[in-house]
Amino acid sequence: MTTKLIRPALVLFAALTLITGVLYPLAVTGVAQAAFPAQAAGSLVMRDGKAIGSTLIGQAFSDPKHFWGRPSATSPMAYNAGASGGSNQGPLNPALADAVKGRIEALRAADPGNTAPVPVDLVTASASGLDPHITPAAARYQAARVARVRGVSPDSVEQLIARNTEGVSMGWLGEPRVNVLALNLALDAKN
Repeated sequence: MTTKLIRPALVLFAALTLITGVLYPLAVTGVAQAAFPAQAAGSLVMRDGKAIGSTLIGQAFSDPKHFWGRPSATSPMAYNAGASGGSNQGPLNPALADAVKGRIEALRAADPGNTAPVPVDLVTASASGLDPHITPAAARYQAARVARVRGVSPDSVEQLIARNTEGVSMGWLGEPRVNVLALNLALDAKN
């Protein structure tokens, strides 16, 4: 009696493994690559045939001549796509307060003349820890530093920010945002 039950169970196990573990993923991948080829390939940004980043995952920029993105809470390194997730530190957590204080000090040290309030997205990580965008306010906060270090006019940097500001999705979803990698590449191409 047990052998009569084992064989159908094994056949069903093998069939479901084939369907859900092989055929379905191949079909979804095929449709994604046909309908959205750039996104299915990771939305990679290529330069001279080499991938230099993705428009979907933030990168660590620390050079004062570049715009800096949101901090990343992933480990063991920043912007680790394999460890997506926030720090889960609440607003009353002293570790979060210390991290924010340190980030504010770093921003102030990089641009001592800037006395404007620091936008919150420059000192707090997103829920994924991988956010490639900052708010237009966060970009404008950094514009004077970037212009000064690059030796260009603040107006030209402001124009680049405006050109690289993405609107709300589908006309109503989300907020305007600036992709940090795209903005930095536009800056590098300009000078």
